Amino acid sequence: MSWLQRASNQSTPQAREWDVTNSPEEKWVRHYKNRLIKEANLESITTLPPHERKQTIERLVKQMIDEEKVIIPSQEMERIIRQIINESVGYGPLEALLQDDGITEIMVNGANEVYIERGGKMQETDIQFKDDQHIRHIIDRIIAPLGRRIDESSPMVDARLPDGSRVNAVIPPISLDGPSISIRKFNKTPFTLEDLQGFGTFTDEMGRFLQAAVKAKTNILVSGGTGSGKTTLLNVLSDSIPLGERVVTIEDMAELRFTYENLVRLEARPPNMEGKGEVTIRQLVKNALRMRPDRIIVGEVRGSEAIDMLQAMNTGHEGSLTTVHANSPKDALGRLEAMVVMSGLPITVDIIRGYFVGALDLIVQTSRQPDGGRKVVSIAEIAEVNGEIEIHDIFRYVREGVTADGKVKGHFEATGYRPNLVDRFKAYGVELPDSLFLEGAIV
Repeated sequence: MSWLQRASNQSTPQAREWDVTNSPEEKWVRHYKNRLIKEANLESITTLPPHERKQTIERLVKQMIDEEKVIIPSQEMERIIRQIINESVGYGPLEALLQDDGITEIMVNGANEVYIERGGKMQETDIQFKDDQHIRHIIDRIIAPLGRRIDESSPMVDARLPDGSRVNAVIPPISLDGPSISIRKFNKTPFTLEDLQGFGTFTDEMGRFLQAAVKAKTNILVSGGTGSGKTTLLNVLSDSIPLGERVVTIEDMAELRFTYENLVRLEARPPNMEGKGEVTIRQLVKNALRMRPDRIIVGEVRGSEAIDMLQAMNTGHEGSLTTVHANSPKDALGRLEAMVVMSGLPITVDIIRGYFVGALDLIVQTSRQPDGGRKVVSIAEIAEVNGEIEIHDIFRYVREGVTADGKVKGHFEATGYRPNLVDRFKAYGVELPDSLFLEGAIV
């Protein structure tokens, strides 16, 4: 049974609540959508590629209008057809937002409250759903092709749209004010190192250093808060991996988008409706070690898989990359330490910290600024001095203030610390001038 047919079966009285207006346009939309449900072969239409599905529905609706000899102004007819397409093979009121490449986040808080993020700034839109049931139908439309479910016994769901956008949906009883949808969109063309430099995320000198670090197979931890650009930076860094290596990526929800000749992409799987079949990040990390990887890239470490990732970095899988939610390099190590403790292994804190020194080389700290811009606020080296772990900033972002129009002012600078990794870079044929690390140098 298609999504449209399921929606039709739920008509009166709930589905009819969608049609809160009695405008002629709404009546035509309801009329021709009902005709499509009754007369069209929806099963075959839903198997078509997205572009062909839309063309087919547009052709069928126009045929129906011609058959009935109804006179509808061309602009109104375009709106009617677009709304029918959006409701039948698209995502209803969200469709226009999903098609807007300038939008990076879509947040549905309720039928009459939809926010977006554009250029790092939050904005309320005039987009509205007809009611909570309308939102539920859009959620069903998103998760049905994935075999996921959402109901009172399982009121949260993560999903992914065909274009790779990440979706989280929550419904009552845990969502107190009705169904909620959060969509993280991704740029159709992945950003490059040069793009991020152009955005002011970091400087050319810092970019050269990070490229050298990746080529020299250093283990890098990207740390930052929600929406600070961790995944984007991880994707950009991955593009600097030299050809001829075997790369395995592991993600909870596939977001990394880089092309590589010898690449294996693994994605965790939630339990099915019977609570079985779950595949965790930790299981994937363990399995990846049997796949002869040169590098392992974990989209984000959140739990006990941290110990497996650190062990992998310590046992010959140099050049591995991962991210963690933390507000500073020091906090990042604290988070990792807590995650290793969560693994339940009988490991002392001293042993855990020993893993850090042997496994991690660099921590790259990202931050989302008040004006919406993303910055690499610190690139730091991890070193052991007299048995203690030390974190040495190599480059940092110094924030100076805010302009009258709300723009953050600041500059990037070198701290004067010459990282031990520079000697490693030379062994891999990458040389950086010592002048790059002079204290106070504006980079």
